[in-house]
Amino acid sequence: MSFDFDAAVSTPHRSQPGLRRLTPGAMQLTPTVAPQRGLARHLREKLAVLWAFRNQSLLCAPGFDALPALAALAAHASAEHPQALRLFDGQWQAPWLGWAIADDDQAQDISASGANPWPEIGAFLTQLPAEWRRTALLSLAFAEDFAVLDGSTGALPWLAVALPSMWAPEHKIGRHFCEVHAPVADNRSIIAATPQLVKLVTSGTRWERFVWTLSAHPRLHAHPQRVDPARWAGCGNDAAIAANTWWRTERQTFIPVPGLAAGQAQSVFTILVDVQPLTKALATPLQAGRVHDALASMSPAVLAYRGLTEVQAPLLRWLAAAAR
Repeated sequence: MSFDFDAAVSTPHRSQPGLRRLTPGAMQLTPTVAPQRGLARHLREKLAVLWAFRNQSLLCAPGFDALPALAALAAHASAEHPQALRLFDGQWQAPWLGWAIADDDQAQDISASGANPWPEIGAFLTQLPAEWRRTALLSLAFAEDFAVLDGSTGALPWLAVALPSMWAPEHKIGRHFCEVHAPVADNRSIIAATPQLVKLVTSGTRWERFVWTLSAHPRLHAHPQRVDPARWAGCGNDAAIAANTWWRTERQTFIPVPGLAAGQAQSVFTILVDVQPLTKALATPLQAGRVHDALASMSPAVLAYRGLTEVQAPLLRWLAAAAR
């Protein structure tokens, strides 16, 4: 996973934009199925979520034309990973999945062997409304979730989010960037920077940022309606709490949408979620020490927002021991 620990974990911990310009040639997308580097876990969870909760995951504000952004995302994906997505004569092909969307928006089996390793993908694509099939193919072919940021309005008019981190996509669609971040604790710097931030990430330049948290929730999919509210209840001592804690990270990037009229700038916002057991995620004592110091510096508001108030002390003790 392309999470930059050094860039993300700092002390004192603050909720801030933390943007940095992507270097030329840096990848922004990650195939879900690929030799020796696949993320089939993302594919399985996304497919399950999209089957069960499509109306909370694939969303478009009334009147918004998502085709330019979707075309830009597909072109970027095919340029980065042509074996994960190919654009050919009106057809969108996902060779590693074994499925394609034809120019008439019908799902087609393109598995070379004739024995498709993911037959359920075809069944899912077929039952979708035709206008969502290309979006769904992109969502399943890549580990990232996607949103469109409209530079002229500052709103999010289109979402393809199957793996949210404790937020409900259906409550964010069509809302301004400030509204989307209003619940975030200690969000003053983000809210104050919003006009400049929206202008910056829709300016035609590629950007990235990283966020992290500690969670009692082991799945990639963390819609608030489907997360255990009891969290760490009954875990007992420090070691037991740490053993039931997950290191949840996100790499977020912005892909420009070219070819729009003046004043209509957009970018595709990508979100790559990863979840690992805390006891295995920190590679060195130095990393454990940095997470300890960042957790220790979190304000009461941030701890409450992230559900960490009751477990801060035992996690700090465990991290301090790991740092030694």
